[in-house]
Amino acid sequence: MTREQLARRIADLSLLRGEFTLRSGRKSNYYLDKYRFETQPDVLIELGKLFAAHVTEKIDRIAGAELGAVPLAAATAMASGKPCIFVRNQKKDYGTAKQIEGVLNSGETVLIVEDVLTTGGQVLEAAKSLELLGAKIFAIVAVIDRQEGARQNIEQAGYTFEALFTTEDLVVK
Repeated sequence: MTREQLARRIADLSLLRGEFTLRSGRKSNYYLDKYRFETQPDVLIELGKLFAAHVTEKIDRIAGAELGAVPLAAATAMASGKPCIFVRNQKKDYGTAKQIEGVLNSGETVLIVEDVLTTGGQVLEAAKSLELLGAKIFAIVAVIDRQEGARQNIEQAGYTFEALFTTEDLVVK
């Protein structure tokens, strides 16, 4: 599947029109429903390959935040051969009582993958959680940048940011 075909497939699957409130609290006349594209094997395979292209020998682990980025981290791990970890929104209060699932050793370098970003708030929280455990963040790479401040907020926080697609690539207007 070409990059353009993948962009079209993602848009066809996930672009909804109407009135929506985003995680950031912003209102929007469109919504990119990540679960509609992240649950499709053909899309996950291709996204895993595109994310894997950002994996260098410096990266020890792939991280994805609950819930949307978990399948993306898994797809990237399979495509790159690097292990993945999952970042919970909050530390669980049972079992091992961890916020990070999987193995993360202090000093390891992590690539964070994310789904759809508006302001980048959730991925910045995930990055801080990983750093508190001693991880070094190599970069944050998203499937879609809505171009509403995420890049600026992430870069202002000191992280490298890349997006596989923007709303322009998906022809969202």
